[in-house]
Amino acid sequence: MCGIIGYTGKKDALDFLLDSMELLEYRGYDSAGIALTEERSADNSSQETKGVPRIMKCTGRVSELRKLCHEEKLSGSCGIGHTRWSTHGKVTVENAHPHRFGRVTLVHNGIIENAPALIEKYDLEGRLVSETDSEVAAAVLDHFYRKDPLEAIRKMTLKLKGTFGFAILFEDIPGKIFSVRNVSPIVVAGTEEAKILSSDVAAIVPFTNRYFVIPELSVAVLSKEDIELYDMAGEAVEIDWLTVDWDIHHSDKGGYPFYMEKEIMEQPRVIGETINAYVKEGKPDFGKEGIQDEILADCKRICIIACGTALHAGLVAKSLIQAMIGIHVDVVMASEFMYNDPVVDKETLVLAISQSGETIDTLEALKFARSCGSPTIAIVNVKGSSIAMAAEHVIYTLAGMEIAVASTKAYTTQLAVLYLLTARMALARKLWPQEKLGEYMKELLRVPEVIEGILARKEEIHHLADTMLNARDVFMIGRGLDYSILLEGSLKLKEVSYIHSEAYASGELKHGTIALITEETPVIAVVTQDKLKDKELSNIREVQARGAKVILLIKEEKEEQCENYWKIFYLPVMQDEFMVMPTSVVLQLIAYYVSADKGLDVDKPRNLAKVVTVE
Repeated sequence: MCGIIGYTGKKDALDFLLDSMELLEYRGYDSAGIALTEERSADNSSQETKGVPRIMKCTGRVSELRKLCHEEKLSGSCGIGHTRWSTHGKVTVENAHPHRFGRVTLVHNGIIENAPALIEKYDLEGRLVSETDSEVAAAVLDHFYRKDPLEAIRKMTLKLKGTFGFAILFEDIPGKIFSVRNVSPIVVAGTEEAKILSSDVAAIVPFTNRYFVIPELSVAVLSKEDIELYDMAGEAVEIDWLTVDWDIHHSDKGGYPFYMEKEIMEQPRVIGETINAYVKEGKPDFGKEGIQDEILADCKRICIIACGTALHAGLVAKSLIQAMIGIHVDVVMASEFMYNDPVVDKETLVLAISQSGETIDTLEALKFARSCGSPTIAIVNVKGSSIAMAAEHVIYTLAGMEIAVASTKAYTTQLAVLYLLTARMALARKLWPQEKLGEYMKELLRVPEVIEGILARKEEIHHLADTMLNARDVFMIGRGLDYSILLEGSLKLKEVSYIHSEAYASGELKHGTIALITEETPVIAVVTQDKLKDKELSNIREVQARGAKVILLIKEEKEEQCENYWKIFYLPVMQDEFMVMPTSVVLQLIAYYVSADKGLDVDKPRNLAKVVTVE
């Protein structure tokens, strides 16, 4: 789970690489490094040293690396950079990338599972500087290198087990970058001035809107003049170019102190754009995506596979689909899917949800489902991503680039797609009359406006957050859809504020959880489902009787007695099933303000990376 960038071009590469690495820090930020080569003539440089990269690396953020590089006057027109999120080896300068072994310098994303066996096979014990599997790969590549980089890369990949995305420099081929991948993503782009590669389109967007994803086990070769693509047999491969549809100008903070706040504030726009992209003549329509009604009408059950925030979106979909369509829905952690003897077949529609489209657990679960004959639909945010390419069909959310590690707008645009998919499924199965569909779509189309109203009250929500700054624990309680909302709200709070937070189905309180409630414990209670309101309020009274400080988020339908609650926030009124949207935004803002007011780095919480590409 690391950020990779490469540049070869007509200008000095240093500042471009460093700027791009800062954009990629959400993929890893415990250390950073850069390798640059400068093509000098034989007149002022010996043949032995002219292509040898100069390497600078450090623990900590890219800002520290920038200082070091400028102090050392590092320069060069061809280079690779890396931001690390450690998987093999501690956070040290030695373990930071790039790694050099012999004539090879490389950066790596992924895990080489057979690294210990390779160390023994190639007699590397005592010859390695770091504790990383990445340096092992560099050593194996150097072992095979005999002036033919494509042949050496082919032989290396045959020896590796695991996932990898490499950007490689050979010291006797200055000015060229070689790249190969297996699962771990690498994208490539170019203009007349330079050719670049990256582990993420986020670094491509400020540079150009045209790119391609390196096919698995293919080798891309970047030079100042050209980009070439080869298969493992050394045959040239035609490049399949894609276009980024994100607005380049939306890639900065837009005047906000953190990306997370900016991305929260963007939600009305991106939700509206996502909904409108899949509505035709007032009905949800996925014809352009090749999703025929038969896929939605004929399945006997649905299995949703996802991780983290995407999993919570899946739980909302489960409640919607079971209530409105009447078929069974399983929501399974992708990381556990393969180990629980999953039962999926041609009558099981599998939905894979991922912001990045690169979540390795979800990708492997999706591949397994396809091998079982299940029809599959991916809901992702990134064109050309691994999950998008692995699925039978794909629906893109139009969240745009999401930089903050804690997902906000990606989550709500996933929800928007799932609401649309539910309605299309009801139509495919002939369950809804036109009147019901009209009411449903009218309410869904209101969502951006309702969220605008929530965002206009953000200072009111800020005051709620102030009450939790010194809390050690926060509990969240609700039933039904409210419980699904709170699972995501609790995750947001713990991710960015480091406060221990748990969401509980409020009916379970008396089965043990209530023992944790004290007079010092803030409890966020959500009440948005009319049919469950009386039961939820009764559960709230139980925690109040134990001295808990209750922050109540409730739909503003009737005037509630406020004096019994520590704090109360009235939510705008929507039909019950749509209350997920405004409530989620309130919980996002609470988490954001708690973190910001504690002086934490909201966008880059400790120990977390945005894209999880290792199992």
